[in-house]
Amino acid sequence: MITVGGKRLSLQDFNAVITDSQPITLDEAALQQVNTSFEFLKQFSSHKLIYGINTGFGPMAQYKISDENILELQYNLIRSHSSGGGNVLPPSQGKAVMLARLNNLMQGYSGVDPKLPRLLAAMINHGIIPCIYEHGGVGASGDLVQLAHLALGIIGEGEVWYEETIQPASEAFAKAGLEPLKVRVREGLALINGTSAMTGVGLLNLLQAQQLLNWSIMLSAITNEIMEVYDDHYSHELNIVKHHTGQQHIARQMRAILADSKLIRSRSEHLYNPDNIQHDVFEDKVQEYYSLRCITQVLGPVYDTLAHTEETVVNELNSVNDNPVVDVASHNIFHGGNFHGDYVSFEMDKMKIAITKLTMLSERQLNYLLNARLNQKFPPFVNHGVLGLNFGMQGIQFTATSTTAENQTLSFPMYVHSIPNNNDNQDIVSMGFNAAQIAKKVIENAYEVLAIQAMTLLQAIDYLDRHAQMAAKTMAIYTWLRETFPQFSKDYPLYKDLAKVRDFMKAHQPF
Repeated sequence: MITVGGKRLSLQDFNAVITDSQPITLDEAALQQVNTSFEFLKQFSSHKLIYGINTGFGPMAQYKISDENILELQYNLIRSHSSGGGNVLPPSQGKAVMLARLNNLMQGYSGVDPKLPRLLAAMINHGIIPCIYEHGGVGASGDLVQLAHLALGIIGEGEVWYEETIQPASEAFAKAGLEPLKVRVREGLALINGTSAMTGVGLLNLLQAQQLLNWSIMLSAITNEIMEVYDDHYSHELNIVKHHTGQQHIARQMRAILADSKLIRSRSEHLYNPDNIQHDVFEDKVQEYYSLRCITQVLGPVYDTLAHTEETVVNELNSVNDNPVVDVASHNIFHGGNFHGDYVSFEMDKMKIAITKLTMLSERQLNYLLNARLNQKFPPFVNHGVLGLNFGMQGIQFTATSTTAENQTLSFPMYVHSIPNNNDNQDIVSMGFNAAQIAKKVIENAYEVLAIQAMTLLQAIDYLDRHAQMAAKTMAIYTWLRETFPQFSKDYPLYKDLAKVRDFMKAHQPF
């Protein structure tokens, strides 16, 4: 089991719960701290004016709420803000949001009844996932609309994912033998006020982006291999003098992948040997095109960006991100803006820019393989059929090109798209959930482009017919992918193969 509370959740812990469906348990000492915070808040809020407990919300905070209406206030908050639009998030994203919210509550600074985190944990373990809508939150008082839909499911209203279908929350609770939450003191505000939706989706994005980078490294290595490039551009000596962690990481990975390849050439053997340079004009390029030669310099920044994203968004996962903060140690309650999503929003924008550049590299390598005048090695479009009669990979290149162009447009940042709202109370906002959702779209697009590149490489390898000279790791990838996408020469629709290869790459790490 993965324990929530009492320790820092890592990206690996998050992945184990969301992707591998490992069950969770709650740390008892942390639960005791949650209870201490709850009891303190009940005592402290007596005869005081505390935001969100006996006041209205946002610009209506100046209105005091009578004692008999305090609980109704919390329910009204949840119900009124359950106003999302667009598509329902898939269960994996909804579950990610739940885990992020649970981890926030287990920090013990939210003043909630321990029954709430216990119920959230039980819902995760039973697979009851509230239906959360993609449109609504502006990411400043947190992901108010997305988290309101989360809260709506927790109180047994609205709809949930359960047993792979959408059904009324009340029915799912009854089937699972669970009781919906009865709101106490400030559970409504504690549930909807925070960055957990953008954080949960952002961490899923990060896991996929890291996988995409690994596939890009592998496909770039195979492209270099079948083009029989010189090995110095990914050498230790060349890359170590550029003082960037990412560049050196990419170079190490490429050296490890291609270590035993018999197709990669050494410049000292071919161009530094007097017997091989007796011509005034050489057929081989002395230096390869940038899409082959500058892989460490292009993918290095992608690696560094994703590393920083992991640090930042995992920090957010383990932070207290609601308002106000109930601080038992100082016997006080602090009002501020920990719900503001700028950290996550900015990282999602940087991530999508990095993944778009990765997509652009893939598209250029693909174009190089398909253009016979550039590679001077393969027939046009790596066509295994009759030139003119058959088309090879010609048609599917359009999909890669148009999808890359879409990523370029989607890469304009959300971070700078603040629009004041909420009677100008929220006068500068992060748009963090929007940023996370657009980053998700960029990542989905990137998988398609890389899948088309992978399909083309398989065709190119078979045309070259030098399988025995390939590196063991690249040959293993070839064999693996060929089980999903068989060799072809006669034209037929490729869209189903594209979907299969894309889904295969999503489900597997290349190394």
